[in-house]
Amino acid sequence: MAEKKDETPEEGEDGVPVSGRFLTLLYFGFALVIVGIVVIVVSAVLSGGSVSFGGVIFIGPFPIVFGAGPDAVWLVTIAIAIAVLSIVVFLIMRRRS
Repeated sequence: MAEKKDETPEEGEDGVPVSGRFLTLLYFGFALVIVGIVVIVVSAVLSGGSVSFGGVIFIGPFPIVFGAGPDAVWLVTIAIAIAVLSIVVFLIMRRRS
């Protein structure tokens, strides 16, 4: 059988084989995040109204939740729910392995 070119592992920086498909998905993810940030910044500048934001930063197992703006309470609540959900999923996945 002929091998596909995307699935042949390449040697990484430390000699670890890296799949071409994995690198493509990694680059696509970074590009998608950058495009999302640009869209949000442009919409905030063009709207001229009030802007709300919220987010979660994980430092180890501890989430730091922040937000600002008139709708920050909802955004912080959603961020806390996502943080709790991600910790639960992490604990479930840890037990399985």
